[in-house]
Amino acid sequence: MTHQRKSRMLVGAVALALPLTLALTACGGDSSGDGGSGGADADTFTIWHYENDDSAMGQAWNKAIEIFKADHPDVDVVVENQTFEQIQKNAKIFLTGDDVPDVMEYNKGNATAGQLASQGLITPLTEEAETRGWGDILPDSIQTTAMYDEQGLMGSGDWYGVPNYGEFVGVYFNQDLFDEYSIAQPTTLEELEAAMQTFVDNGITPLATAGAEYPLGQLWYELVLHFGNRQLVNDYQLFENDVDFQNEAMTQATETLDSWIKKGYVAADSAALTAEDMGTSFIAGTYPMMVSGSWWFGRLVEEVPFTWGQFLFPGNDLHPGSSGNLWVVPENADAKSLAYDFIDITLSDEVQEVLGQAGGLPVAGDSSTITDEKTRELTENFEGILADDGLAYYPDWPVAGFYDVLVSQLQSLVNQSKTPAEVLDGLGTAYAEGKADLLEG
Repeated sequence: MTHQRKSRMLVGAVALALPLTLALTACGGDSSGDGGSGGADADTFTIWHYENDDSAMGQAWNKAIEIFKADHPDVDVVVENQTFEQIQKNAKIFLTGDDVPDVMEYNKGNATAGQLASQGLITPLTEEAETRGWGDILPDSIQTTAMYDEQGLMGSGDWYGVPNYGEFVGVYFNQDLFDEYSIAQPTTLEELEAAMQTFVDNGITPLATAGAEYPLGQLWYELVLHFGNRQLVNDYQLFENDVDFQNEAMTQATETLDSWIKKGYVAADSAALTAEDMGTSFIAGTYPMMVSGSWWFGRLVEEVPFTWGQFLFPGNDLHPGSSGNLWVVPENADAKSLAYDFIDITLSDEVQEVLGQAGGLPVAGDSSTITDEKTRELTENFEGILADDGLAYYPDWPVAGFYDVLVSQLQSLVNQSKTPAEVLDGLGTAYAEGKADLLEG
């Protein structure tokens, strides 16, 4: 899913929501502190984030706070739990004032961190990244989400945020159903299609998906990445070159998805289904496979009643995924040097270890230390993607409003009201208009 949508689903629902007006009056560095100059004499340090204490990220941030307090015993640490929506909707307003957090969790991308960076509302971190070696710790495809140019476009320019964890899209499968029909775990696209055909021949729709929200778009993008390459990703996501939506990779991907719909690999009613519908139907054992993100992992561990497994989309070197959210430092923060210390701690071995053990996909961790077999497998899959520079971000990321267009166009494909070429025309037009608006802005 787009990470924006995923964060709304997972984080917005579980964070301890404080009304923003109350949070604004309750936090902010002491006025006698460094006044945003980066000095170390501030006596209050304020953190905003939107992670539940029980989540992998929440556990990791609590560990980071514990270490920070030990390193800075004279500093009063104030932690404010916000919701994703509160920060997302109001960031541009509250960051122009003086009562701002010293460090906060924020979403990455052109329309979020990039926009704040271009407006001068968050602090460039390039010097700190170089001094503290963050660039040596984070893989290149993770660093992409941390950097923004003068226009706020992701992938180049200064560092404006630091990610600490990751996410990716893969395939979850019902091992019991695979065994019942003597189907081996597929390792190529052809084997995947053969497995799906076997299920259809036995009256089973093989893929759980959802056309009303992000999942179908990510399935389509998996196919684009199967037929495409890194240059296509860079052109599509980072605007290195213009993108012809009738190119070979996008055409093959859309025609393949169209054929899967016609063959019954995708349920006829999936255009109206939500991500929650998709997940609960897979958990209920209705569908043998679900193509979706690592954010489902913890829930599947808790709720799935059958034997299940996971694998990367067969035959792909590139996968939807990205870093997680960023730690950013508001330009008006009172205790910037403390913020840099805290960010550095979140990349420490101790904190990354907590992330890894809890299934949080650390960006600088070691999967060999993870004790749970399924969690270790998830992390090894992610490490493999990073080692191959295989993160390709999400299909709706490039331009504002593209998520809704992608959903609508692919719903038309499921409903068979548009041909693959017509779907690509619709996507291409919206993409070109959004790109022009972004570059002109």
